[in-house]
This record gives sequence, structure tokens and C-alpha cells, in this order.
Amino acid sequence: MKIVGREREKDCLMQCLLSKRPEFVAVYGRRRVGKTYLIKEFFNNNFSFYATGIANEKTTGQLKAFHSSLAKYGYEDKKQPSDWFEAFEILRKMLDGDKLYREPINNKRVIFLDELPWMDTAKSDFKSAFEYFWNSYASSKEDIMLIVCGSATSWIMNNLIYDRKGFHNRITRHIHLAPFSLAECEEFFKYNNIVMNRSQMIESYMIFGGVPYYLNLLDSRLSLMQNVDELCFKEYGNLHDEYYSLFYSLFNKPGKHMVILESLAKNPYGLTRNQLSKVGEIGGGSVLTKDLRELQECGFIRRFNKLTQKDEESFYQLIDPFVLFSILFLNNKTLKSWKEHINTPGYYSWRGKSFEIVCLNHTHQIKQALGISGIETDEFAWHSSHKDNGAQIDLLIARKDGVINLCEMKFTNEAYSLDSDEYEKILNRMSLFRKETGTNDAILITLICGGGYKRNKYSEIIQNVITGDDLFRQ
Repeated sequence: MKIVGREREKDCLMQCLLSKRPEFVAVYGRRRVGKTYLIKEFFNNNFSFYATGIANEKTTGQLKAFHSSLAKYGYEDKKQPSDWFEAFEILRKMLDGDKLYREPINNKRVIFLDELPWMDTAKSDFKSAFEYFWNSYASSKEDIMLIVCGSATSWIMNNLIYDRKGFHNRITRHIHLAPFSLAECEEFFKYNNIVMNRSQMIESYMIFGGVPYYLNLLDSRLSLMQNVDELCFKEYGNLHDEYYSLFYSLFNKPGKHMVILESLAKNPYGLTRNQLSKVGEIGGGSVLTKDLRELQECGFIRRFNKLTQKDEESFYQLIDPFVLFSILFLNNKTLKSWKEHINTPGYYSWRGKSFEIVCLNHTHQIKQALGISGIETDEFAWHSSHKDNGAQIDLLIARKDGVINLCEMKFTNEAYSLDSDEYEKILNRMSLFRKETGTNDAILITLICGGGYKRNKYSEIIQNVITGDDLFRQ
């Protein structure tokens, strides 16, 4: 089968195959994003050894599954390993055998341990045995490529990438697999014969967030609206309870993670850590720090500063479209049909906020369209310190060449055109922003229009127009 997109990730895997050193690759990302699919398809399901952990299984069951994988690759003893040290010792002996499959590109022995966090059950010796296997054996073999993967991103980060003990600095490459970009979504739709125009593709991203598994559930015979009803609002729908399944698969105790996200959904322009800590069910301390980091590493939230603020006053903002959609429309079970909600005030309010998330997730494409890909930038948000005027800017691209792109984001059914009210609001935002920040940088008003743009007499204040098509750049 074809791997849609993922050019950077495929290049990273190829470089590991071509290298002349042992490689230890950690692949992580949210559930349903296609981690296992990428690795299996890239290697055409040919490994020197492959094993996967089992969800909600105890140590005995994990070892039984591992033993079954050993048998598949030639281990003949029917006796199950008594512990993980014995299991990895058997694997070591198998890897030194003559009949082992080797990757033809560079004669590498490729080992793929899928859903690794599930193998590390309570009170097992898994991590110690795994550390010993890598440090005493695999790390000295230049022809070994070990790939580990898991949806429990927090386990991967805390026990491998950020580990300060046995795995400290042992990971040679790590791949954070993100959801598809709009360009990858378009390629995916074409490959699967799903017919949509680009405006509909953007709206599908607002709901499903470019997550390959969700997109793969779409029925090509149905419209986007019908698909949303079937998948999300029907009790038998595959995504009806996905929100809860998602977080219980990622975190052992996801309650606070979910409260953080639900708090951010109510405050779409972000909250500070201090503001979040005042929510009774969240609290503060190191637990909040850990939870925020984990949500950020999974790609559910982003951390940003206001242009004039210090690092400790960072804001956190929800940037996962499917999570926002679930919190607003699925969790409370009050909305019975997406069809009935379309074209209501609540629908348009959601669509405006969600399009802003689409843009935040495609700042690379926005920079390409502006011709500033080679210029170092920082992305910020801002709102006026004067609460009575409500002026806010959701995306500022501050450039090292002394220019700030002040971005206005609009998603409309028809081509968007400025009216007198919006014209005055933009002038007011720009004036307040310059006054309150004290910036001397040139400010370019940049309009991002998902549904197209129509010039009129108010267009004189717009320096750059980015259309929905621009967001589909590679």
C-alpha cells in the first residue's frame, strides 16, 4: 500500500538504514496518527524481529505475546520466558543467528517493538531488561536498527527521550508523527476516491484534524455532512466515544489532562499556567507542569508568549481540531445531528475558531505563501490590556527582518470582502497593538481567507492575501 505524504519521516528512516552506526529510533504521536502503518509499510513488513505490546495485559500476557513473536522468527523452545531479562537474552541469540532477515539496502538488522509502553507493566522488570539489551548488546552493533513506537507519548518521552538514567542520550533519532497537513489530506482523499473541493477539505480538517485513521473512516458515497453524522453523532458511529478512548489510551490517569483541554476550549485564545492552576480540578505544582508538557508533546496544545511578555507568563492554547469539536458537540450529548446544527450561529462561531486552528497548524505554508520561508520568525498572539475594547490578534508572525505580519483569519461560504466595520476594527487593532507594544517594526496586514477573497474599496489596508489554496502547499 502507498504511504501518503510523510516525506520527512521516510527520509529519516532511510538515513538510519544508510548509516554506519547502531540506530535507536523512537516514533511517537497521538493515537490513530499512523505510526505503526508508517513503519510497517516503509519496511514492507520485513523485519529481523517484530513484536507488539498488548493493551491492558499483565506481565505474563506480555511475555506470552513476546514468546509468540520469537517463535514466528525461529525460536523453537515452547517454554515461555520467565521474565524480560530471559526474553531479551533469547532475542539477542536469535539476532546473532545466520538465518536472520537483513534489510538489503545496508544489511541492517531491523527490530521493531510496537506499542512498547504497554510491555512495561506494573512491577515488571521490562525497562531494566530493555536497558540492558540495548546498552550491553545492541548499542555496539553498527548493523542494528531498533525502532520503538507507542501511542502513550508520555511514556516514550519520560522513559526514553528525557530519561536521565539508563537511556540517557541513547535515542539516536526521534520522529514525532503529526496529523496530515492539508496537502497530505488532499493526496489521501484522491488516493481513496473521496470527492471534495478544497473548501470542504478545510472543513473536514476542522472536524477530523488530519488524523489518518479518522479520514480513513469516511464513506466516499456520502457527503462530508453525512459522514460527520454517521461517524460522530450516531451511537454506533466509530468516533462517537473516540474522545474518551483517545485520552485513556495515552495517559494512565487522563482526568486532569481532559479538564485542562476543556478549560482551554472555553477560552479559545489561551490561558496562562497560573490561570489553569486556579481551576479546582487541575491544581498546580509539578503535576500541572508534567500534564501541560505531555499535552504539548502530543500536539493537543501549543505554548506561546505574547509579544511583550516573559517566558514564565506563557499562554497555552488548544490546537487540536477533533478535540475542540468533541468537547463542543459530542461530550454533552445534547446535539443529535450535525445536519441540524449547520448554518446556526453556534456553527459559524465554531467554524471561525476552528479555522484559526487550521491556520496555526499551517504556519509553514503561510510563510511559504508570504515568501519568507528562509527568514527566522516567531509566532505570537496578542490582546489589548484594556479589557473594555476587546482588541485581540490571534496570529502575529514576527520576523527577523524587522517586519510583523498581523494576520486576520476568515472562513466564509463566499469570497470574503472587507466591510466598513471590519475595516475600522483592523485599523483599531493595529493602532492599539503599536501603542501598547511600542514596536517600531513595520506592520503588514495579512488576510487569510479560506473561502477566497474579493477586493473592494476597503482593500487598501491589506498588504498580503493568503487564500485557502495557499494552505495546501507542501
